[in-house]
Amino acid sequence: MRVKAVLLGLLLMLALVPVPVAHAASTASPDAVFEEVWETVRDRFYDPALHGLDWDAVGRRYRPLAAAAKDDAARAAVINAMLAEPHASHTGYYTRADTAYYDLADIFSGGLRRQLADLFPNGEVAYTGIGIFTRQIDGKTFVSGVLDGEPAAQAGLRVGDEILAADGGAFGAVTSFDGKAAQRVTLTIRRTRDGVPTQIAVVPHRIRPNETFLDAMRASIRTVERGGRRIGYVHVWSYARDAYQALLEREISMGRFKDADAIVWDLRDGWGGASPSYLDIFDPRGPTMTMTNRSGDKDVDNARWRKPVALLINGGTRSGKEVLAYGFKKYGYGPVIGTRSEGALLAARAFLMDDGSLLLLPVTDVAVDGERLEGRGVDPTIEVPFDLPYAAGADPQLERAVDELARTAGG
Repeated sequence: MRVKAVLLGLLLMLALVPVPVAHAASTASPDAVFEEVWETVRDRFYDPALHGLDWDAVGRRYRPLAAAAKDDAARAAVINAMLAEPHASHTGYYTRADTAYYDLADIFSGGLRRQLADLFPNGEVAYTGIGIFTRQIDGKTFVSGVLDGEPAAQAGLRVGDEILAADGGAFGAVTSFDGKAAQRVTLTIRRTRDGVPTQIAVVPHRIRPNETFLDAMRASIRTVERGGRRIGYVHVWSYARDAYQALLEREISMGRFKDADAIVWDLRDGWGGASPSYLDIFDPRGPTMTMTNRSGDKDVDNARWRKPVALLINGGTRSGKEVLAYGFKKYGYGPVIGTRSEGALLAARAFLMDDGSLLLLPVTDVAVDGERLEGRGVDPTIEVPFDLPYAAGADPQLERAVDELARTAGG
């Protein structure tokens, strides 16, 4: 395995580990799945003392609650409550009702095609959805991220919208669209705090997470004019493949950012996976080599951005992205704008349970330049609060970044 691939796996803090069983028609009982989760935590959690917890006592407390759960969702809630006891990041239990389940399975599908073929046709990890992230606040579901170019963006769904229903029923990020690819689904939303609910028609499609995140990153790229300056923008939703950084390098060296005066690098929300070396693109030192073949096609090695750059972070900036935020701030590449990052920096694995569900569990502690970011995160140099509920698509953090760069670019 290449060193870079190892770094990517470490810095995403996720690695998918299958159990040696078939999953197409699992007969695992709910009690057996609970025990499998409990035992895996006991045997694999990075701190053998489990932060001082009596794990046997924790198991005794949650076991009857899991046994009494009326359905898979209620059981998953019990398991996740148990997993919260150690107060550690990268700890969670996911079922096929969670978009994160598919994201994680696809991010680390390499080498697992044989096992995934039992769960997905042809081993291709995909689900039917509309390309959003959601967050639960006070029992309400709010859109926290809209992937550029995806059905939700095309339909006009905005960050901050409260989702009340889908086709008149309860909303589920996966269940509301399952089996409805290319079919119209009506979402009932509330855009303002005291507003009258309105309806938006959206047409879901099959989402292949790695491919979709790359497409959304590409679709996010744009430039805006501000104060006589051309400010570029890109949102990196995931850094779990080399392709995301390669796209950024191409756009900087010969693409849409080539003539920009500055860029905004958005690492809010999504997934990690970044190598610390990705910061090198903002270090002006070092040569850039451009190669042109006989057909005129160009390729750039060691691309560098030697103009102003601002970084956007928030409470959804996690894992490998926090390593980038830490280095960006420490070594003074530019302003870090937004709110404190999540403070989620442990190395973890996602274990495939006997019934096909996923357990995400930290197995190794991590320090960056000798400092632990777990539970701490990275503070911005310019704090800009963001009140998600009913934001109606407004983005004060991005606006501040554009203003800062328009003021300093070319100065």
